[in-house]
Amino acid sequence: MGKKLFVGGLAWATDSEGLRSAFSAYGEVTDAAVITDRDTGRSRGFGFVTFANAEQAQRALDEMNGSELDGRSLRVDFATERSRGGGGGGGGGRGRGGGGGDWR
Repeated sequence: MGKKLFVGGLAWATDSEGLRSAFSAYGEVTDAAVITDRDTGRSRGFGFVTFANAEQAQRALDEMNGSELDGRSLRVDFATERSRGGGGGGGGGRGRGGGGGDWR
């Protein structure tokens, strides 16, 4: 059982401190982060909360899933690791055959 929770459905106004504060009632929060858009700096509407131990995380999930924070209903679940695979396909698309041809 994990210690890191995914929290979705966040209000645009919820920041990392607000997220930490809401979840700290269930145990020792070691990290809380609202994910922001890299270009605009605006919240993307989700974040992550990490607890010191798995039991605290489970209790927070049970209590906070479906509850309301800043006027929005939260969706809470255990976070899953993202694979680090590189994006994108093969090596560019130059097509077949290569080059040139002889135009006469």
